[in-house]
Amino acid sequence: MDLNILIWIHNHLVFSGLNPFFVFITNFGDHGIFGFFLSFLLMIKKETRLTGVIMLAALLLSVFFVNLTLKPLVARHRPFTFYDIDLILPKPNDFSFPSGHSSSVFAYTWAYFITRKNNWRWGLLVFAILVAYSRLYLFVHYPTDVLAGIAIGILCAYLSRWLVEKFKDKPWMVRFLTY
Repeated sequence: MDLNILIWIHNHLVFSGLNPFFVFITNFGDHGIFGFFLSFLLMIKKETRLTGVIMLAALLLSVFFVNLTLKPLVARHRPFTFYDIDLILPKPNDFSFPSGHSSSVFAYTWAYFITRKNNWRWGLLVFAILVAYSRLYLFVHYPTDVLAGIAIGILCAYLSRWLVEKFKDKPWMVRFLTY
């Protein structure tokens, strides 16, 4: 069923004029680089430092759980190995489940979303949704890979907030957060 949904998306929602946009979006989400950059940027100012720390922790948890643990453990092959399709980006070499792009982008986005109450969070959420959808659009993940990635990313955001809250009264963390 997963492959059938993906084929339906490919047959009905993929348009050559949108290909460069979705390649750009998925590449922008690569390796969590934007999330790392944004986290460090937020850590510069004292007022947003806590958010930056929580975002960075969420991103690191996501990388650990998804890329270093679940992907090798589950070892699900990507959809293009079972369905002949011309990919418009280089073939990823790692496994499919869960989506690392979806997990990482939702980890830092949701961490921002639950710690900052401004309009930027809505823009980040739209960006996260676009990155997750791009993985389906480009035929490199199954829908369940993306949904699992989103769920894991959101869980990592809550876990990172809990961890940072638990340790924020420790002297080393107080010094960092108030520096």
